[in-house]
Amino acid sequence: MKARDVMVTRVISVDPDADVGTIAETLVRNGISAVPVIDRHGKLLGIVSEGDLIRRTETGTERRRSWWLEMFQTRDALASDYVKSHALKASDVMTAPAITAGPDTPLREIADLLERHGIKRVPIVRKGAVVGMVSRANLVQALATHGVGWHGMAREDDAIREALSERLRAEPWAGGTVNVTVQDGVVDLWGFVGSEAERQAFRVAAEVTPGVRAVNDKLRILKAAMSAT
Repeated sequence: MKARDVMVTRVISVDPDADVGTIAETLVRNGISAVPVIDRHGKLLGIVSEGDLIRRTETGTERRRSWWLEMFQTRDALASDYVKSHALKASDVMTAPAITAGPDTPLREIADLLERHGIKRVPIVRKGAVVGMVSRANLVQALATHGVGWHGMAREDDAIREALSERLRAEPWAGGTVNVTVQDGVVDLWGFVGSEAERQAFRVAAEVTPGVRAVNDKLRILKAAMSAT
């Protein structure tokens, strides 16, 4: 099992000049916990997560230490806290360098990265370009699809997943954060979409992909999912 078997290939990202408000809106609108920061040449600069945005002066959550605790902090640490809570651009609040992995990284190593660094998702990078994202949810989705005892994707299923992913990358309506898993020709669609029309379009795209025997639509409409929480 490798990263390419479970990664989401349509990556939502921001540029280094994106403002904090836009980043927060992007996270909420797409139901994700982090976005990579990518420059105009496609280079990964860092990542902005929910954790980078929880200590903000706008919400009154900036870090405040008592005077005696500040005595034990370096001036650099205090300055970094100030930047995190007051800066307006992605390039200033992002965590850099980002923790990354490659498409052929085994899932056990992905799980180790998530656990060791206390993060929820890892950008998947090939030749310096972000080609996907693997989150904790994607690992759980793979387990839910294939069950205990599964040790890898059959070649036919891998070809179906790649063909469907390529089809979706070419469609302008295929937004959201949708992941595809395949077992024995049966496609499971996971994640969030913006509307019922998008949901139906994802299902149809899967159904018309050669080799697909059935489709399990497990997509959620983001607005409905948010109102239920």
